[in-house]
Amino acid sequence: MGDFLLLVAHGSRDPRHARTVRALTRRIRSARPGLPVTAAFLDFDRPSVPGGLERLARLGARRVVVQPLLLTRAFHASVDLPGVLRRAPASLTVRQARVLGPDPLLTAVLERRLHEAGLGPQARTATAVVLAAAGTADPDAAASFAGIARRWQRTGWRDVRPAFASGGAFPRTEDAVRALRAEGAERIAVAPYVLAPGRLPDRIAAGAAEAGADHLGAVLGAAPELARLVLLRYDAARAGALALTG
Repeated sequence: MGDFLLLVAHGSRDPRHARTVRALTRRIRSARPGLPVTAAFLDFDRPSVPGGLERLARLGARRVVVQPLLLTRAFHASVDLPGVLRRAPASLTVRQARVLGPDPLLTAVLERRLHEAGLGPQARTATAVVLAAAGTADPDAAASFAGIARRWQRTGWRDVRPAFASGGAFPRTEDAVRALRAEGAERIAVAPYVLAPGRLPDRIAAGAAEAGADHLGAVLGAAPELARLVLLRYDAARAGALALTG
């Protein structure tokens, strides 16, 4: 059989997370008819990654590209997932694709979500944005995230500040909103840099409301830009495998 694409999400106790991942899976299937696409989870949800790989092996798959639905190359992408993949069934050739971020397509989704939240393009230069991630204890991932905020600011926003919901990283969403307000920002928007709903995105939303942000974007979700990005990562990983083996 041909190549398979296995999407790997973090997983959550919140059922909205898995629903979003499955909606994205369906969108990717629609965008690339004929490509077998399925999803698995690192924690909480089923199937697990080992379970998903075993199922693909039973279906007769030989080559699997694993796409982490992760936005930074922190612990889950650099340590956790590779460790699981090393224990894949021997009949499978498995290649891990790059994480999703950073990429301009993610920025496009962030802007789409802010526009959907009522922020018009004409308000760009007068609006300060809090770019809010779930959080990380990985300094490289935090530095990469800060770089995303800096690059996005250069596209015309009044300011873009990184913030976090957890993981020992600071500032928190509400603190970043208050700091921008204290510095004179009249309009503040919060853009969640997270894939799907759950406890930490809810914490971002609560922080935005508590501090009086003017606009709150939705999570990235099953956006068409995200489906396109996944397929670009898949194609790059597959081409790399062919270059190495062929």
